[in-house]
Amino acid sequence: MIIANKRLPEQAKDKLKGFGDVLFLETEGITYNAISGHPDIFFCTGNNKLIVAPNLPEKFKVELMNRSLDFVFGKKPVGVKYPETAFYNAVVTDNYLIHNLKYTDTAILESSENLKMINVKQAYTRCNLLSLPGDRFITSDRGIEKALINEGLEILYVSPRDVLLPGFEHGFFGGACGVFENKLLLIGSLEHFNDGEKIRQFLAKAKMEIIELYDGPLVDGGSILTCWVDEGQCDGDPTASKKN
Repeated sequence: MIIANKRLPEQAKDKLKGFGDVLFLETEGITYNAISGHPDIFFCTGNNKLIVAPNLPEKFKVELMNRSLDFVFGKKPVGVKYPETAFYNAVVTDNYLIHNLKYTDTAILESSENLKMINVKQAYTRCNLLSLPGDRFITSDRGIEKALINEGLEILYVSPRDVLLPGFEHGFFGGACGVFENKLLLIGSLEHFNDGEKIRQFLAKAKMEIIELYDGPLVDGGSILTCWVDEGQCDGDPTASKKN
């Protein structure tokens, strides 16, 4: 299953549906309008877990249950102002939890006890950091870049200045994409992104395919999150649990 923002361009939404069941998120009256449909504000995926904000609208809780998706509720409700907007915006991989740990919801911390925890100042971590297979990363935040380099991880920095987020000067790169199997899903085209060639080269090295969901500038839609219902796997290799 894929979780994406209902406000994505129609062409992007139609193309995304070709990859499977998509839950398009929208909320009202919980947080500020620009991020009200951003999945990475209400969900945290990774390490075979889906952590859900307790004040996610009821109809979406029902949708998750109807899809037989295994999930747990976090402790902290999403709010209007920072840091209440960042409790679930962590990056969780098979090996790492990366976030401003001062704000990470308890449910994420508890589900990540077996992982190495990397503390960063940027609490909108998932917005700014994309995790790729093989512990490779792309970020639009210099502080995150430095922290992961210090851990000996392979990371590419790209400028966020060309990423659109209505109401703001710009969005963030991580919020404009997601990972589906060995594919990078982009809300936009790298032809409109100044660091596009750097990304193409980095993805070629990782042997990943780039899927541009529509022909236009990159849009920060709050990330594209992926979960496999049958395997209970979130934002990772859908065959991983079969290998264990």
